[in-house]
Amino acid sequence: MAQLHCARGVSARLHLVYLEVAAEIGSVARQLVDDAATRAGRAGASYTELGEAAGGLSRQAARKRWPEAVGTHWVLYTITGKQQPRSRATTLYRSEAKAIELGRTAVDEGALADDGAIAAVVVNSGREVVWACRFNESIWGPEEVELPESLRSVPVPEAPEHTDWQWRWEQFVASRP
Repeated sequence: MAQLHCARGVSARLHLVYLEVAAEIGSVARQLVDDAATRAGRAGASYTELGEAAGGLSRQAARKRWPEAVGTHWVLYTITGKQQPRSRATTLYRSEAKAIELGRTAVDEGALADDGAIAAVVVNSGREVVWACRFNESIWGPEEVELPESLRSVPVPEAPEHTDWQWRWEQFVASRP
């Protein structure tokens, strides 16, 4: 009986290892699918085409699964807090001009509040900064700024590098006279 119990234990452990490997492969495969869909969408594929390529998903299901894959959009990031700057992201915009206008307004009005916006950047769907500004106390208003090369490309929010980018951006804004 002990040999049967031992054989069952070895068999179970072996199958559990297979399960762990299969789960890891599934996770990697899902990430590859998500990356491929995002790249295809940014290259011009429609949600209908993404759904078909992903095994027959509907257009609506593809849009829900990869909301940022298709079309051009801009993300407005702001830094708030005059005493202890911290960054936060706001909503996606379908218009670059609207994102810039709202960023400039947030920084302009941020001067009136202790926890208001002190800087903003607009990032396109390619994750490149297209506009940046900060509050300049000498002119008492928003001032467009040129970001260093290391801050012009923004990692996706889910990536660990995104937190590093936010910290470096906060340091850049805080170090400006």
